[in-house]
Amino acid sequence: MKNIIIGMMLFLVSFSIQAQEKQNKNAKYDITVNGNCEMCKKRIENAAFSVSGVKSAEWHIDDHVLHLIINEKKCSIIDVKKAIAEVGHDTDEIKATEEQYQKLHGCCMYERE
Repeated sequence: MKNIIIGMMLFLVSFSIQAQEKQNKNAKYDITVNGNCEMCKKRIENAAFSVSGVKSAEWHIDDHVLHLIINEKKCSIIDVKKAIAEVGHDTDEIKATEEQYQKLHGCCMYERE
C-alpha cells in the first residue's frame, strides 16, 4: 500500500512538471536597433513594451542592441520590430519610413543605411 501511494505521488509530481514546461513559451532575442541617446532608449523600450507579450526590453546605447524576452504565444519578434519602426527607429529587418524618421528629435537622427 505504501509503494502505491509513493508511486502515485511521483506520477503526479512528474505530470505537473511537464505541464509547467509546456506553458513557458518565453524566448530571448537580441536585435539591432539604430538610435543615439537616452531619448532613443526610452522611445525604443516603450515601443517594445507596447506590444502585448513583451516581458523584458532593454536597449543599450553603446552597441545598439535591444535585449528582449517575449511570450511567443502572444506576439512575435516581427511584431516588436514593426512597433519600433513605427516610432522612427530602424531594426535589422524592418526600416522606419522617411516620414517616421523625420519626426525624431534632432539628436535622435542616426545615420541611416
